[in-house]
Amino acid sequence: MDEAAFYLLAGVVRTYAPCGETPILKVFQTRDHLSVMSGITPAGQLATRTRARALTSLDSVAFLRHLYWYFGSKLLVIWDGASIHRATEVKDFLADGWTKVIHLERFPAYAPELNPDEGVWQHLKHVELRNVCCINFAHLSIELDLAIRRLRRRSDLIRSFFAGAELKL
Repeated sequence: MDEAAFYLLAGVVRTYAPCGETPILKVFQTRDHLSVMSGITPAGQLATRTRARALTSLDSVAFLRHLYWYFGSKLLVIWDGASIHRATEVKDFLADGWTKVIHLERFPAYAPELNPDEGVWQHLKHVELRNVCCINFAHLSIELDLAIRRLRRRSDLIRSFFAGAELKL
């Protein structure tokens, strides 16, 4: 599992500026964003949760619950040491008996290269949404949803994120 933010400002991958002339992009900058939490499986499945605000520990709990009901089996969740994963709400959730069906492990600190879910963000931001400029958050939400749906159909690509992270399960 991992989290990422998507902003209205387009991730420019390529421009049509003449060689040697740096393009100047004039944009309305804002810190507002869509927050996305995702989880992938070695079988190539992708689950996501999107919010128009910063994610909280309650979102982590809701996502863990969703993953359990979605997959219908015990889970091994490997995630980073973000504060929303270490919060009291997550500890209380696990203390309520969820440790019987959900086992949590933490990636080492400062090791995003070990997290296969980073491949999801790289693909969404630099392939699916490259050069996409949205006029508002409704438009960004639609484009992001479409990009996630396209990625879900590519289980082979999702499986490759595990190989890219060289994570042995």
